[in-house]
Amino acid sequence: MSGRAPRWLRWLRDRDPDLAATRRAARTALVMPALFALCGEVFHNATMASFAAFGTFSMLLLVDYSGPMAERLQAQAALAVAWLGLICVGTLAAADVRLAVAATVVVGFVILFAGVVSSVLAGSSTALLLAFVLPVSAPVPLSQLPDRLAGAGLAAAVALPAVALLWPRPVADPLSAPAAAVCRAAAGYLRARSSGPAPDGPAAFVDHCRAAAEITAQTGADLRGAFDATPYRPTGLSATSRALVRLVDELTWLCAVLVDRSDYTDEPPGCDPVAHDVRRAAAHVLDEARALLTDLRGATGPLRARGEELRAALNAMEHSSTVQVPAEHPGGNSTAEVYGFIAALDVSFRAQELGFAVLQIADNVDVAATAWQRGWQARLLGREPGALAAPLAAARERAAAHLRTDSVWMHNSLRGAVGLGIAVFLADATGVGHSFWVLLGTLSVLRSNALSTGQNAVRAVLGTVAGSVIGAALLHLIGHHGTALWFVLPVAILFAGIAPAAISFAAGQAAFTVTLVVLFNIGHDPNWHVALLRVQDIALGCLVSIVVAVFFWPRGAQAAVHKALAQAYEDSARYLAGAVDYALGQHGPADPDPRGRAAAASARRLDDAFRSFLAERGAKPLSLACTTTLVSGVVGLRLAADAVVSLWQGEDRARVQAVRADAHCAVLDSADRVTGWYHGFAAGLGDHSPVPDVVPLRPESAARLVRSVRGELSDGQGRATPVAVRIIWTDDHVDAARRLQPGLADAARTQAAAHRGRLRKWPAG
Repeated sequence: MSGRAPRWLRWLRDRDPDLAATRRAARTALVMPALFALCGEVFHNATMASFAAFGTFSMLLLVDYSGPMAERLQAQAALAVAWLGLICVGTLAAADVRLAVAATVVVGFVILFAGVVSSVLAGSSTALLLAFVLPVSAPVPLSQLPDRLAGAGLAAAVALPAVALLWPRPVADPLSAPAAAVCRAAAGYLRARSSGPAPDGPAAFVDHCRAAAEITAQTGADLRGAFDATPYRPTGLSATSRALVRLVDELTWLCAVLVDRSDYTDEPPGCDPVAHDVRRAAAHVLDEARALLTDLRGATGPLRARGEELRAALNAMEHSSTVQVPAEHPGGNSTAEVYGFIAALDVSFRAQELGFAVLQIADNVDVAATAWQRGWQARLLGREPGALAAPLAAARERAAAHLRTDSVWMHNSLRGAVGLGIAVFLADATGVGHSFWVLLGTLSVLRSNALSTGQNAVRAVLGTVAGSVIGAALLHLIGHHGTALWFVLPVAILFAGIAPAAISFAAGQAAFTVTLVVLFNIGHDPNWHVALLRVQDIALGCLVSIVVAVFFWPRGAQAAVHKALAQAYEDSARYLAGAVDYALGQHGPADPDPRGRAAAASARRLDDAFRSFLAERGAKPLSLACTTTLVSGVVGLRLAADAVVSLWQGEDRARVQAVRADAHCAVLDSADRVTGWYHGFAAGLGDHSPVPDVVPLRPESAARLVRSVRGELSDGQGRATPVAVRIIWTDDHVDAARRLQPGLADAARTQAAAHRGRLRKWPAG
């Protein structure tokens, strides 16, 4: 007997891998007909039945919250409360068309822009908009408001137990599994590097390390792909979710650190037993992090214990590094000798760099697990583990980062709000009988650029026509046997929920049209005119979407990606300069936090612009490989600055000693040259000007650093001091940012060449 799944199930899983859309559709198909029958046949209230049906549709089919069951139920309850409030606002605003238009623009913008805060809100935006659009498009006396609220209340009362009992979503966060895979691969690579040459010889050892590095890089790319797969961050506002968001950047950086090497060390670098101890300790930490990511309900004690072991290994390595590098060395200051002197610390620097990255990862996994294991009282009161910012503070920070004219999320929110406002006005001016569908048509096809909107408009109309024909034929076959529609309704709902994910957007429109035709004919003589009205209304809504998309940022996300990249590199370069000045500056320990927050805000805007660009349909005028390289470079630059700040944090006396040495001037000079290149690089990305030449190694700067370490920063016994080691490591962090430049420059030049080619193909005018 074969253990393979049926063919139809394999086909469905190919298109809906985690069966999320199928689960939602099956749940809705089971619940919605019963609730619709209850309102229509028992209460004999068409208004209540309509709002109950659309409320159930919104709360079960259009949303699918992640996290523990308690958090999902809280989100569902909050959605239900929001539905009741929006129904009240929409009903009151519908009395006057001018008020309705103004309210639609304001409410639409707030709902769409609020999605920038978290995926809980972003994933709820369509459901929330339906709660407002449905009443604002159908003016009624206030005496009918209780019936509307009652229908929505019944939908909420059914949705909560349905979410808990009927095929609930798996508990795991969508980022947990790929993050755990990266931890596993990175741990394997670290063990391979710390094991030493194999019995087969150095060549086999190098091949083994490179194979492990390739696996690590691939799993890191898979994680980034999962993160970029949606136009919003695929996590919520909870402490667990925000920790996992930070984890993506840190694991991306760790993958880059593991495969990076300096220009003056061999592959693999020389043996350093203490550095190998750090690698092995880091591998143990990553193993524990992987175990916790696999099951966030596990104990956090082993991870914390492994983290302390790694910190102890890093401290031991810092002390051992002072005796590995003699401050006095016979001979001159030739280039080979200077680089050899610095290369003596390169292995320990690599271990220190990856140790810092692994400790950051461990801290975030610890926070995620601790937050996951909180009781429901702590979640309800918003009590955060450790010193995390309050949820409202995090929401304000993220929203403030996008209240800018160059934010793609701001563009999309304004475009959607204005489109809905125009649709309300046109529906009233044209006197169509089903104005709700005009607004729904506007919302369903509006995308971030004019091309995507036009393509979706064509698909929407074609799908609606096809669904109308099928619906009319179905009504003709059923004839006067209206009871049969009750049996057709669950099947139609099930197909309408699965079709968009499993087949296409047009198929989803067709299935949704059939569902509405069936829904609006239950209890009445079958009337195929409903199908024709649906085509008319959707066409008008599509026309509104196209007009708005043409006049409001028609180029969409692709025009904003380069601007977001330029700003992100500019702010990250400032942060790196501020971090080095904090470590070694002459003007006191200036606080680098403001620059760090600005760099993080720019990175968030870039993330959203890039994901919106990926979500746009049609040909990609920008190379995805080059754009991904440029986006990843921002992560490396920003986290290199974090590493410098961490290296010197709390070491005021060491900073004072460093300022008195000439070595700090050499490092500051290197930092100025490297960050200056990034400022020029950012300017080139912003206006498509030539990319500056990469910063080369400067032997004179390295020689100046070495002379200072040998002279001013020796301990009197011919050995470098811990301050000297930190200064060299700081210079290594700056050099790591410099080594990113060739790859970034090549990617930017490729993009610029493609841009010039498009200009020659389609000249202005």
